[in-house]
Amino acid sequence: MENSPTITQTEAYSLSIMTDRNQALAATVYRPKTPVKTAVMIAPATGIKRQFYHNFATYLAEHGFGVLTFDNEGIGESLSTDLAKCDASLISWGRHDMPAVLDALQDEFTDATYHLIGHSAGGQLIGLMPNYQSIASVFNVACSSGRIKNMDMPYKLKAMGFMEAFIPLTNLTLGYTPSDKIGMGEPLPRGVARQWREWCNGAGYIKTAFGKSIHTHFYDELAMPALWLGFSDDEIANSKNMDDMIRVFTKMPVEKRFLDPKDFGVSSIGHMRYFSSRTNAKAPKLWQMAIDWLKNQ
Repeated sequence: MENSPTITQTEAYSLSIMTDRNQALAATVYRPKTPVKTAVMIAPATGIKRQFYHNFATYLAEHGFGVLTFDNEGIGESLSTDLAKCDASLISWGRHDMPAVLDALQDEFTDATYHLIGHSAGGQLIGLMPNYQSIASVFNVACSSGRIKNMDMPYKLKAMGFMEAFIPLTNLTLGYTPSDKIGMGEPLPRGVARQWREWCNGAGYIKTAFGKSIHTHFYDELAMPALWLGFSDDEIANSKNMDDMIRVFTKMPVEKRFLDPKDFGVSSIGHMRYFSSRTNAKAPKLWQMAIDWLKNQ
């Protein structure tokens, strides 16, 4: 590892963040014992709880960065009602949850620059944030349009079954999508699952909703530097789908790195394993990329 920063002591504590929908989001702050000049919000993938990012967040904090992780409304400890009654959506996550978290990051770490590390949906939804101008840079992992048409067989069939049968059927019968039953993260509010399904069936993911359910957005305004990491064994965020999503951010200067796990001595990374401490133990260069990116902004 080049220029590895000094490891510093950290503390972690819970935070409750109120959105302008009057919803409380469960969050965790990772604070280095040294003064923080760079602070990061980790925006999660669809249905993924903040604990999933704990090791990665701790690593960033040990290298001097302030970090905030959170559960989106309806997920993990941010579920405050019967899931079938939760009216959260992907749009509300991007328009209400993520801006509230960015505000909280600035409150926690004053006199810092603010950065977003997005995992999958966490990177897709940035263009809905009205306070996006506070973000100095973006580091996206496995972020793509997830377009089913661009997936390879046999995964394409699995994705079609999930999107075209499982989501509509469970939303109808249960009032939500129990995606946990098939290894797809936490159970999802029906509005989240419905938009996920709709957007994965068109080009540019969220772009399919422009002028329909989305009338105000900032995808054509975001111009902060961005690094997008993808992996050749990711069946969702393949290279075509990464490009399909990047095109939606018309002014964002994107550096795309599409990597082969085997080049790092790892058998698989796919859509989720970048954030695994096991991956970091075998391939420390991957987490170091995040450190180097943040240091250079």
